[in-house]
Amino acid sequence: MANFVVAMEAAWLVRDVDNSDDAIGVAVSEAGKRLNEADLDYVEVQPGITTCPACGEPLDAAFLAAETALVGLELEMTVFNAESEEHASRIAKSEIGGALRDVPLSVIEIVEEADEETEQ
Repeated sequence: MANFVVAMEAAWLVRDVDNSDDAIGVAVSEAGKRLNEADLDYVEVQPGITTCPACGEPLDAAFLAAETALVGLELEMTVFNAESEEHASRIAKSEIGGALRDVPLSVIEIVEEADEETEQ
């Protein structure tokens, strides 16, 4: 059994905003509130980053049209004592998906944490 850090991407819809910075703030706040209500305060929420297709520069993952924004969020949690990466992925999707119903999620990265006993 190993511990894994699972990073997921979420698509969050925000209405009645004037700019992408406001949309990102609202999305992070709403996601954090729903996770905390479900006792998942150990899940880290941060704005997602995307890459400009023309210049390759990193951009905030927010698209704004008609005062409505689609914001990409990155959610990260550590899954303890999972059998494999696939098992850790299923656990993270179940935990986070249960709190964020109707929010599209996809796993973007799974990293096995180093075993403390082997480091010493």
